[in-house]
Amino acid sequence: MSMSRIQKLARAYERHIGAPWQRTLAGAQRVVFVVYEKELERTVRARVGEFEQATLRTGHGWSLVDCTPWFADWMARDEYRDAYFEDPSLLELKLETEFRDICAQKLCAALEGAGENDVTALLGVASLYGFLRVSDLVRSAEPAIRGRLVVFFPGSKSENNFRLLDARDGWNYLAQAITPHDEGAFLP
Repeated sequence: MSMSRIQKLARAYERHIGAPWQRTLAGAQRVVFVVYEKELERTVRARVGEFEQATLRTGHGWSLVDCTPWFADWMARDEYRDAYFEDPSLLELKLETEFRDICAQKLCAALEGAGENDVTALLGVASLYGFLRVSDLVRSAEPAIRGRLVVFFPGSKSENNFRLLDARDGWNYLAQAITPHDEGAFLP
């Protein structure tokens, strides 16, 4: 029986996470993107436990942060939300400042609770599309990464260029990427 794409991805992830970790890396070098086709987002969500089990088998701790409700929770608390629904352009400045800062605080709090031997996994970044750039969120969290930040990323990677949902111009980032096609172990 052949392996599913998620099983291949989880196996590649386990090989990567199971390789010895360098402790002297900068925050940006401690970021790992698990890259998969956007059509697999629901499947990855349903089977994220396979990645947790792979992490635990390699002797590392695991913490899952799901950012899916962040925008809805933030918007529900805003007293001017009705005005924003009438004219979404009014929301632009708050997204670039307040919302970005709140998301960064949430992710940094989770990262600060993790040790040097722990994985903090970020799920649901597709829900931020149009509200916050994943690149901005990851960069803001870099100083708080002590173990590894694993970002489940529905999109594509070409060389060092990542594109969320294959829909927006990508950004160049030096994070390590894991895809279902990866073979063998990885460095850092």
